Amino acid sequence: MSIRKIAVLGAGNGGCAAAADLTLRGFEVRLFARSEAAIAKLVKAGEIELIESGTSRKAAPFFMSPHLPPVVQGADLIVIATPSVGHEYLARGLANHLVDHQRILLNPGHTGGALHFANLLRAFGCKARVRLCETVTLTYICRMPEPARVEVYRRTTNLRCAAFPGKYTAALVNEIQQVFPNIIPAANVLETGFFNINAIMHPAGMLGNAGWIEKTGGNFLYYREGITPALGAWIDAVDAERLKIVQSLGIERLRFVDIFHQAGLTTEAGRDSGSAYQAIHQSEPNKTIKAPASLDHRYIREDVGYGLVPMAEIGKLLGVRTPVMEALITLASTALGADFRTEGLTLDKMGLAKIRPDELQDVLVNGF
Repeated sequence: MSIRKIAVLGAGNGGCAAAADLTLRGFEVRLFARSEAAIAKLVKAGEIELIESGTSRKAAPFFMSPHLPPVVQGADLIVIATPSVGHEYLARGLANHLVDHQRILLNPGHTGGALHFANLLRAFGCKARVRLCETVTLTYICRMPEPARVEVYRRTTNLRCAAFPGKYTAALVNEIQQVFPNIIPAANVLETGFFNINAIMHPAGMLGNAGWIEKTGGNFLYYREGITPALGAWIDAVDAERLKIVQSLGIERLRFVDIFHQAGLTTEAGRDSGSAYQAIHQSEPNKTIKAPASLDHRYIREDVGYGLVPMAEIGKLLGVRTPVMEALITLASTALGADFRTEGLTLDKMGLAKIRPDELQDVLVNGF
């Protein structure tokens, strides 16, 4: 089935990059943002400037609105490019407006995102037969320095994508490659979820730099200056725990540095070092990115609550201990005055609370 009409939900970095790029490539793009103020700025500008490899191009999406129904009506593909904390709001809003054969791409799904989204659609009474899939991370490494202007540093390469249920992955990835040719099929949505590089590296980087972020408002290079050898060691420790869970799941056992390199984010030398510190410091696309201005940022709220929490939860299900992840979850909860163990993505929210370890593979392939 051909994809021509695309709804992009989310007008942040990734959403605006997708809306501009896909418009320039000839797709009919409708862009949604929950914030009326954000959409108003884009509508006033009338177009989105896309800057890539020193070239500036301008794109005017077909339709932009803060109202969900007209954006998704008739869409062949719905690309959800919002933080995971917005998935419940979108699932609730979409449940009664989806129709059979529409495709939904969580870009990205983070960890457990497709399981959570499918569980939400079911809870909100969605009857449409839709196809749902997720990528590991955003299709674009990008930032918006100002409204209606997005800078793309790199397009993510070898971007893994899986459907839920997994029996639809091959067909769905084949269709979505019309839109994003850089995606490749993954074994299942736990492979995509456990290849979540943001969850592996951001919590340690944010918490280790808490004082510097609060003192300077993020006025330093997050990756180049903020990730020191000690914080690199924290990231390596998180990765070691993740790899134990990955081994129990029977999916491909790739280190953080391997995934980072496959995504086009570090050099061969960075990968071969086996060190998160070296790999991150040799990341050309990330070298100019500054730190968040506050600890109250998706690098914690999302990458802990919807990254480390579901990883640790699935670890418990499989009997794998994750003391470093648990320590970071505790520190993040304390720093932000939150309880990420309940606010984050639990087994219950992913629809896995009553699943035995020996039933997990069947659920991943065939659905709930």
